[in-house]
Amino acid sequence: MARPDHRRGLGRRLANSIRSQTYPKAGESLNAAALVWSKAPVIVGAHDTGPLIRSKDGFWLAIPTEAAGRGLRGAKLTPGEWERRRGLRLRFVYRRRGPSLLVADRARINTRGQAVASRAKTGRNQVTAPIFLLVPQVKLPKRLNLARDAERAQDSVSGLIVANWVEGRLG
Repeated sequence: MARPDHRRGLGRRLANSIRSQTYPKAGESLNAAALVWSKAPVIVGAHDTGPLIRSKDGFWLAIPTEAAGRGLRGAKLTPGEWERRRGLRLRFVYRRRGPSLLVADRARINTRGQAVASRAKTGRNQVTAPIFLLVPQVKLPKRLNLARDAERAQDSVSGLIVANWVEGRLG
């Protein structure tokens, strides 16, 4: 019988969401309960308030363009990882208006629209491709309005109760 591999796919994500605590803390137990952890309240709260996102060290947020491609398992790349994987150095380009850029010189754009190292010695098909947009901070738009939706649901509850109660009494 094959053992389920918890290190792949959903198993790993589920394992990261369960914290090993058993209930009750003292006494007899079958160890059937655990604390389930979720980032959902944080994510929903962020979409409800529209937060301001800044970089960890206070410099720049690197936003990958289509030419950057994707990292392992579809994750977004960091500039250091991009340089390591593609074998190209990124050059900083300051712009007074609009976001600054990290560009790759002597690159070519492949059929998937990603910048890769060009092997041409003559400079044929070589471009300077913008790989990352650099911004100091990003303000997320407010996408949800939970207070409005909760109030709307609360207002409709009494009408639903009365409608179902009247139908039950007539039938």
